[in-house]
Amino acid sequence: MNDIVLNARGVSKRFGGLLANNNLNIQLQTGKLHALLGPNGAGKSTCINLLSGDLPVSGGRIELYGKDITQLSNTQRSKLGIGRSYQRTNIMMNFTVFENVRLAAQSRKPEAWKILSSVSNNTKIIDKVSACVARAGLESKIDRLASALSHGEQRQLEIAMVLATDAKVLLLDEPLAGMGAQESACMVELLIQLKQDHAILLVEHDMDAVFAVADEITVMVNGEVLESGCPNTIKQSEKVKVAYLGEEEDNA
Repeated sequence: MNDIVLNARGVSKRFGGLLANNNLNIQLQTGKLHALLGPNGAGKSTCINLLSGDLPVSGGRIELYGKDITQLSNTQRSKLGIGRSYQRTNIMMNFTVFENVRLAAQSRKPEAWKILSSVSNNTKIIDKVSACVARAGLESKIDRLASALSHGEQRQLEIAMVLATDAKVLLLDEPLAGMGAQESACMVELLIQLKQDHAILLVEHDMDAVFAVADEITVMVNGEVLESGCPNTIKQSEKVKVAYLGEEEDNA
């Protein structure tokens, strides 16, 4: 259950003279949520982009179930089971919830080129879409246009779409951004549920949410790991308090 699914070792990314990620080591396991924290510009989104294949690495190695995927594209990694969300919602606003998730589900089928064809007689696709929508908490909104959903519901829809691709690794980039208290609580409950059978990396600024769901936390500063450990270790770390939480060291 807790074997390593995604293993990033010594991963680095250089943009000209800027070292955005430097020698990062991240391990993701099914049944656990690993949170990635740090101030703006720390390199968190760059890390997700490297793991998803949206950016090529400058150094290091990334393995999925022990297989080297370092040179694979984002599309190839997605087909192997790596799904991700983005800081900006990536959905089709003029399509219904069902249609958005249906297109994601069909992208994994051999006949994906027929993506605009009718699925009225494809019970497997319909059942899969319904299950993903329900798991994301949108069952009552399945026929509603994405544009008519609240911000929080749109984020839930994006997760439903990722689930429809059969992803086993979820790379979630600030899924709670812009949410109110009630929407955040719903997303936290969804994350707790999803980590039971997924390996999750979560980038998030909502500290209360992170400490409510994370099993392990890595804190980044200036592209490097400052501290990594269980939530209690991070809470008690003087380095984290100074560099990220904004607290002064007690020199008394």
